[in-house]
Amino acid sequence: MLRLTWVQPEDLIGHELRQATQDGREPSAIAARWRAAGGRQAPVRAGASPEPASRYLRQLAEDLLDELADLPSKLAEDEPTDLARIAVLCPALASEAHPTPGPTQAGLEAAWLGRAAGCLLGKPVEKLPLEAIRQLAESTGNWPLNTWFTARGVPPELTTTYPWNRRSATTSLAENIDGMPEDDDLNYPLLNLLLLQRHGKHFTTTDVAKLWLDELPAGRTFTAERIAYRNLLQGLEPPRTARHRNPFREWIGALIRADVHGWTNPGDPAAAAEQAHRDATLTHTANGVYAAMFTAAVIAQATTTPDIQTCLRTGLTVIPPNSRLTKAITHAIQLAHRHDDFDRVVDELHATHAETHHWVHALPNTALIAAALTHANGDFTGSICKAVSGGWDTDSNGATAGSIAGLLAGSPDNLPDRWTTPLKNRLATSVADFNGTGFDTLAHLTHREAHRP
Repeated sequence: MLRLTWVQPEDLIGHELRQATQDGREPSAIAARWRAAGGRQAPVRAGASPEPASRYLRQLAEDLLDELADLPSKLAEDEPTDLARIAVLCPALASEAHPTPGPTQAGLEAAWLGRAAGCLLGKPVEKLPLEAIRQLAESTGNWPLNTWFTARGVPPELTTTYPWNRRSATTSLAENIDGMPEDDDLNYPLLNLLLLQRHGKHFTTTDVAKLWLDELPAGRTFTAERIAYRNLLQGLEPPRTARHRNPFREWIGALIRADVHGWTNPGDPAAAAEQAHRDATLTHTANGVYAAMFTAAVIAQATTTPDIQTCLRTGLTVIPPNSRLTKAITHAIQLAHRHDDFDRVVDELHATHAETHHWVHALPNTALIAAALTHANGDFTGSICKAVSGGWDTDSNGATAGSIAGLLAGSPDNLPDRWTTPLKNRLATSVADFNGTGFDTLAHLTHREAHRP
């Protein structure tokens, strides 16, 4: 029986109940109705529960999803999604950019390589709990994490308890790496590069939607992106595609699409954030959008400023100051400054977020990325290893940390060979004609878009 992940109403309702609690709605009465009818909680890690619900429960889930969407939020004033309302809270979005030469092609190649290496580092341990990541690395003498994960030397009983990610182990463990395998964390930057080639920097959210329908296989989408894709096929238009029965609208999906917006707006974090907003609102709202805006602004600043602390502070200026994401990032940066031992930073972040947020939610993951970059002070190996060692969405966090730290490194020559050589300057993807493309070519194409009017 086909159990399509991330779209079954009976699986969405549990996520939406949690999302409502987080974003200031009061869902307790609806939650009680769902439980009384025999409804289950959302799957903890999988995208679908193992058995389908009855026709009655499925219809009830659809009705309750719509009722939840109509509940008022007490956080609405502090966490708008509309760009004009965000700009009222963030004067930096109206600031004028100072002309800059932007990143060199070598710097962009380092950023692409960094994104790939960080993603690949996190792939074999994606979905594993924090304790599993630590034990697997410790068993091979790789803790604190400093290089690729390997199955060589890991006790069989440990991999029985904590099996590697089954889809990724064959391509992402040290002994198996042969170029960069396909991953959504690389597919989306490729799509956004294609977006800019076709529409320029003044693209619309509708342009993003049309591009996805033309170039992105539905099976390569997950969580909020899959819901938005389904909504497009049902005839809904942006920004409703982000809101309709979409409990994942504050998860990490928009964040992993943000890099190209930063790379192509050198020294102009406001423009990068605005561009990321147009992309993100196809699929996300509020803090899910802010995560993309923050990341794009950090990267835009990093194209001209080698200091990671300045870049992170700049990122915070383009998102609402009283938002949950701003508070989470600020807390994470403070922890990173306070503790020399990064494990203590991670433990406190998990104590703060793990019980209340799904492992793919934007809040804990963005906070972890900021903490890793801060604690490593932008060093490449330190940034990707700390981001991945902190758990949650390991490949996405490694990818974003690697992109930023790679850009700061300035050149592929400044990245350790152990991270770049196994990539073989080759990327696999199902997006357009990019399959097999080298990172040097991607850097050339990105550099060209960065300097288009």
